Amino acid sequence: MNNFWMSKLRFINNYFETTKFYIVKKYFILLEVILVLSGCNLLAQQQTADSKGLKDYYKNYFPIGVAVSPWALKREDESSLIINQFNSITPENAMKMGPIHPRENEYNWKDADSIVAFAQRHHIKIRGHNLCWHNQAPAWLFIDSSGKPVSKEVLLQRLKEHITTVVNRYKGAIYAWDVVNEAISDKPGEYLRNSTWYQICGEEFIAKAFEYAHAADPSAQLFYNDYNEINADKREKIYRLVKSLKDAGVPIHGIGLQGHWAVNEPSAPQLDSTLRRFAALGLKLQITELDISVYPKEHVSRERKPVDSDTAFTAEKEQQQMQQYKMCFELFRKYKTVLSGVTFWNISDRNSWLDNFPVRGRKDHPLLFDKNLLPKKAFWEVVKF
Repeated sequence: MNNFWMSKLRFINNYFETTKFYIVKKYFILLEVILVLSGCNLLAQQQTADSKGLKDYYKNYFPIGVAVSPWALKREDESSLIINQFNSITPENAMKMGPIHPRENEYNWKDADSIVAFAQRHHIKIRGHNLCWHNQAPAWLFIDSSGKPVSKEVLLQRLKEHITTVVNRYKGAIYAWDVVNEAISDKPGEYLRNSTWYQICGEEFIAKAFEYAHAADPSAQLFYNDYNEINADKREKIYRLVKSLKDAGVPIHGIGLQGHWAVNEPSAPQLDSTLRRFAALGLKLQITELDISVYPKEHVSRERKPVDSDTAFTAEKEQQQMQQYKMCFELFRKYKTVLSGVTFWNISDRNSWLDNFPVRGRKDHPLLFDKNLLPKKAFWEVVKF
């Protein structure tokens, strides 16, 4: 309780002491006690948030991670929150092919190295993200010196060189890698994405990427990572791919389910069936990029509409998000024997990729901490079990 109201109540108490209004005085004494106790409860709640992190609540379940940029780690408030709340981090962009290997004979290690160094200083696990992706893949990979498409043999050799170099640099520091990212097609009736990787190499590049990563660091856990995994059609395609790799003896250890969800999806049965289906493969599962948008889910980008100007985090949105996070973590705990990690995609509502997707410049509020880095109501539902 703040000093202003304490002083006002003391003044009123003193007044009634002198005027002998004992009954009224007792009422205000009782009111003061109630308000002080309420203030203590709020203070205790805030202290709990400050002293006990998500990682502590879930220490008997699975690591709780967060995607970070090197710039966030330089900001004291954000770095402190990371240290307090999380025991795993994923470089959001610093290890993707384009940023880390922009030209054939050039590697940019600075940002990735800074994230690894931060994690090691604070004894935080590191997930590598990612080694092969159709997006943010530098153009030089796919063309020769004359600008023509390279052969399958050349592209696989370039992939091997990239994966070997990156994985070797962080061998022993990174415990898990998203090896291949988003190779499944979103189109009905189409199995694999018609990416440049697929056009040149066919399906073989997927297995080869895992083989190259395993050879570079045999102790690392290797994941296939994808989104829209709750969609029944795409789920079965992912299942088919991972099962085929496992059956062929390819060194794959888990499936990364990105978890870019919203207040209206997934439903509890939808998420439960998804986790159960993938668990049947006998591999580890991880939620790798979790956020829950406060807007109804849209799967493709679009132009801004007048309604998009209403970005307030209303009580209704807060309640919907809180219930969705509660449901998700109830199911995560249910599958704790196969779920080996949950990672949030970004630190707080201060910055999120969803601020620019599906609508550029529309503020979202998808995480457990608000723009001031304070825990939201959803936080307390996630840790209440």
